[in-house]
Amino acid sequence: MSEQYILSIDQGTTSSRALAFNKAGQVKAVAQSEFRQIFPDAGWVEHDAIEIWDTTLACCKDVLADLGAENFVAIAITNQRETAVVWERATGRPIANAIVWQDRRTADICNGLKEAGHEAMITEKTGLLLDPYFSASKVGWLLDNVEGASGNIRARAEAGELAFGTIDSWLVWQLTEGASHVTDASNAARTSLFNIHDNQWDADLLDLFGVSAALMPEVKDNAADFGTATTAVLGVALPILGMAGDQQAATIGQACFKPGMIKSTYGTGCFVLANTGHKPAASGNRLLTTIGYRLKGETTFALEGSIFMAGAIVQWLRDGLQLIDDAAETQKLAEAANPDSAVTMVPAFTGLGAPHWAPDARAAIFNMTRDSGKADIARAALESVSLQTADLMRAIADDMAAAGMDVPPRLRVDGGMVANDWLCQNLADLCACPIDRPAVTETTALGAAMLAMLQLGWFDSLDALGESWALEAQFEPQMAGEKRAEKQDLWQAALQHVLTRI
Repeated sequence: MSEQYILSIDQGTTSSRALAFNKAGQVKAVAQSEFRQIFPDAGWVEHDAIEIWDTTLACCKDVLADLGAENFVAIAITNQRETAVVWERATGRPIANAIVWQDRRTADICNGLKEAGHEAMITEKTGLLLDPYFSASKVGWLLDNVEGASGNIRARAEAGELAFGTIDSWLVWQLTEGASHVTDASNAARTSLFNIHDNQWDADLLDLFGVSAALMPEVKDNAADFGTATTAVLGVALPILGMAGDQQAATIGQACFKPGMIKSTYGTGCFVLANTGHKPAASGNRLLTTIGYRLKGETTFALEGSIFMAGAIVQWLRDGLQLIDDAAETQKLAEAANPDSAVTMVPAFTGLGAPHWAPDARAAIFNMTRDSGKADIARAALESVSLQTADLMRAIADDMAAAGMDVPPRLRVDGGMVANDWLCQNLADLCACPIDRPAVTETTALGAAMLAMLQLGWFDSLDALGESWALEAQFEPQMAGEKRAEKQDLWQAALQHVLTRI
């Protein structure tokens, strides 16, 4: 019998990808296609949802052709979260471009709701802060502002002629030729419209944001029957059996199945998720309480902290300052830098994420002297990622302790940046905990595939799935406590300078 594969769709912010995984979790084929980033106005970020679908479909067909469509048994989907699409049910055509998670056009709407005192209720129901980052205000904006007559659009929404979805829903609709309008619990939890405690679209939240219930998809477990991709679309009929938002999928791919296990993904930004088990942990540090995954109707919760700039800092060193030609050069520069240098970077190029949530903060470099050079700046850039991670790790430990949970001092890492051994060691040194880098680094796509494997019955439990996780390298703390404290003091002083200038 031929080897069987899961077709895992990884639809990201800048590219669409398709990967083939075998039962052992090994990648057997990959296709990738970038698509346009659309910036119609300051702070606005859009995607053409049709272009997302076209690039996704092309990647899927390439991978199916590479290994033989007859050898695939299921589809899994992971996606950029919070990005909002509204489309016509009759035609499957979007009413406008998708509004991307990075988009800030609804800041005034969110500020108005804050001033009216609604944030506490939203946080209580959703675990989220009141911010344009999440989908709810984007959907309301689309219903009110699509060119042509907002009243007509709203009437069509109320009449059930339109559908809303995050990118997972959009892809399933297209794959199934409109037969399935669904999402999963992890994506639903990022909309600010879903009550994470009773696992339902919330009438109060829908009313607050001006979103019709008739727009909303059915919410399913992360391993479930989401519908069947048709032969007419894909060339082969395949069931869609696993789905999760990208950061939750990475948590599953890292096998963080026990309370207290933490993963951190280093891409353009950085997202740290900690499994808190079947009980949500409220944050006293402005972290997000969110759904990690839901299986067989049982919800596992997580705490999440986001860092806006991680790999994007290295891109800035390359493209903005032109200090390097290739991202890999940062490791040699960091190794060559003066270890006693006090140069400190606060990379608030697009504000600061958790635990500060300071969108108006701006980047700065401190403590440069005449002998400071590009090696010191490169080292400070990488250290800023580690120092922000350390802040989040302390915030997570504090929140979990307040909830009566212990946090094992260990962090599993993935994403493009962690190929840099110096960064991984620096993370261990500044977070004061071991850093585990897995053998399979495609953890996001793997996590989605693992959900499909669970639904197929290839594995009978999360524990069985977790046994396939393998360590590639481990980094133990080596920095002296006094040196770590000195770095932390410099970082906190620099942070305060930036925050007080807002």
